[in-house]
Amino acid sequence: MAAVARIQEIRRSGAVVLLMLAVAAVYFVAGRVGLTLQVDVGGAVVTPLWPPTGIALTCLLWFGLRVWPGIALGTFLLILVISPFETYSLGVLAGNTLAPVCAYLMLRRVGFRTQLDRLRDGLALVFIGALAGMLISATVGAGVLVLAGVLATDDFWQIWSAWWAGDAMGVLVVTPLLLVCRTVRWPKGMRPARWVEAGFLLVSVAAVSIAVTHTALTLLFLVFPLLMWAALRFQLIGAAPCVLIVSVVAISAATDVTGPFSGHSLLAIMSTLQALNGSAALTGLLLSAIVTEQYTVRHKIELACSELAEVVDRLVPGSDAARRWPPPQDKGI
Repeated sequence: MAAVARIQEIRRSGAVVLLMLAVAAVYFVAGRVGLTLQVDVGGAVVTPLWPPTGIALTCLLWFGLRVWPGIALGTFLLILVISPFETYSLGVLAGNTLAPVCAYLMLRRVGFRTQLDRLRDGLALVFIGALAGMLISATVGAGVLVLAGVLATDDFWQIWSAWWAGDAMGVLVVTPLLLVCRTVRWPKGMRPARWVEAGFLLVSVAAVSIAVTHTALTLLFLVFPLLMWAALRFQLIGAAPCVLIVSVVAISAATDVTGPFSGHSLLAIMSTLQALNGSAALTGLLLSAIVTEQYTVRHKIELACSELAEVVDRLVPGSDAARRWPPPQDKGI
């Protein structure tokens, strides 16, 4: 029996190691993708949207703290891609690993649910997972670069704000998309008109996003009615991809300095870009959570009414209460 238990323990350990390596690989690939849209701020490489933070937090929510070495390994490999590994790189490595870990612990503390079917879950992901949790990586990363003399002291707040915004946007954009992809199920009995509506919505979001980011006119606000449409009609499964489309198109235009981003300083470009991305993510995420929570409450009320009608029908034979309270219907998509 001891030998069998030892073999099972070895298999579990091997599975954990493979899981950590998979997390590191996905983290590294996402980082390479994020670096394609990098900008230089005060001599430091930052990205307006850093997908690895969203992937790291999602993996922690799915698999727990056992995958944190995979996050550290992925961060280490990305640092080697950007620059030679120096002593101060250990601080950057620690900050980028601690930020999602602390965000995960805080989310677990407040009872966060990965289904994102409550408004409190959406608020927790925004203010705890993204805005508060990513303060760690930005503060530690920018701080060690200044202490090491890589950056000037006067550039600290500029680097810190860009670093924090990029990490926070990674959580706001990537994490909801990954969470909904894991829980979504292929809709059954969905009307063809709904498929047409969903396809038209995605095409419209892409077309409008490209149009407003390639004109000198200030028309970025036109994407918000489409994001509201996605959240109201399809909840998070519709809003999350739309937010990703808007963010990627806007970041591409900002790095190319085209459309409404042309003719402005780097600070103005980054401020406008992060205001757009943050507002888009908040609109899609929070509105989706509100609508989903309302659907859940209505479903529970209908179920309670149906059960009450059945009880009344048993107590009063021949009563038509059950016919007056039909069984609840699934909301579908």
